[in-house]
Amino acid sequence: MDDGQVLVDGTRKKPFHRVTLGETVSVGLPTRTASTVEPEAIRLEIVYQDAELAVINKPAGLVVHPGAGAEKGTLVAALLHHFKGGSGLSSVGGPLRPGIVHRLDKDTSGLIVVARTDAAHATLAADFSKRLVEKTYLALLHGRPQGKSGRIDLPIARDLNRRSRMTTRRREGREARTDWRALAHLGNFTLVEADLHTGRTHQIRVHFSALGCPVVGDTVYGAPREERVGKRLLPPLERNFLHAARLAFSHPRTGDRLKLRARLPSELIAYLRVLAEATETPATAFDAALGPYL
Repeated sequence: MDDGQVLVDGTRKKPFHRVTLGETVSVGLPTRTASTVEPEAIRLEIVYQDAELAVINKPAGLVVHPGAGAEKGTLVAALLHHFKGGSGLSSVGGPLRPGIVHRLDKDTSGLIVVARTDAAHATLAADFSKRLVEKTYLALLHGRPQGKSGRIDLPIARDLNRRSRMTTRRREGREARTDWRALAHLGNFTLVEADLHTGRTHQIRVHFSALGCPVVGDTVYGAPREERVGKRLLPPLERNFLHAARLAFSHPRTGDRLKLRARLPSELIAYLRVLAEATETPATAFDAALGPYL
C-alpha cells in the first residue's frame, strides 16, 4: 500500500488502514523491468579508476539504473559496456544494479562511486551508511536563505499525496541533515555549497524547497519552468541546477583518503553567465567562489 499500487474503494489509504466488510480492494501490478541489462556504448567521464572501484562524473539526464520507464540508456548499461560485462563490476546489487553503491537523481550531475568487487562494495556501502563519506553539492537557489550559512535538520518521508515526491511535513520522516554555505548572490538567486550528512531521496531538493528556496530548474519542488528576471525571460535550463561536485572517502582496500572533484558542467556555467548579465552582477562574483570547480 505504501507504493500507491493498492487502492481501497478507488482511493489510497494509509498503510495501517484496516479493510472492513464491503470495501473493494484493487491491486495494481508494477511495470516489469528486464531481468538483465544490455551493455550500451554510452560515453562515460571517468574521474578515477582502479581494480576495486571507479568514480564517474555522471551527466544530467542519465538514469543510474533501470526502473519503471527507464530500461535503456542507463549508467549501468554504460558501465557494462566499458568494463566488458558484469565481471568487471560487483554483483552485490544484482543483475540490474551491478556496481551501484549509491545514486544520483536523473537531472543531477556529478560524482558517483562504482564498486568493481564485492569486497569493495561491502566496505563502501558500510562507509556510506556510517556517514564516513563526504559529499558536497553545488546548487543555485531561488531567493536568499537567511544568513551566510546554515544547517537544515528536517526529517524526510514519502509524500502520500504525490508518490513521486518527498516531504518534510510528515512526523514519520527519517532523520536528514544538510549544511550549506552561500557562495554568491545573483539578484534574487543564491549559489550555495551543500554538504550532505545523510543520503535521503531528493534530500537537498526537499530541504531547500522547505526553506522556500527551491533549486533552480526543479519544477517538482516549486521552481518555475522558465526563469524571469524583470522583463527578461531566461532560456530554460532543462535540468536541475544541482551538481555533486566533491567526494572524499577512504579507499576500500588501502584506506588512503581519496578526494575528488568534478567541474561544473558547461551548461550550468553558461546559465550562471546569462543570469549574471540579466541581474547586472559582475561575473567575478561567482568566478572566484567557483574557482576549484571551473
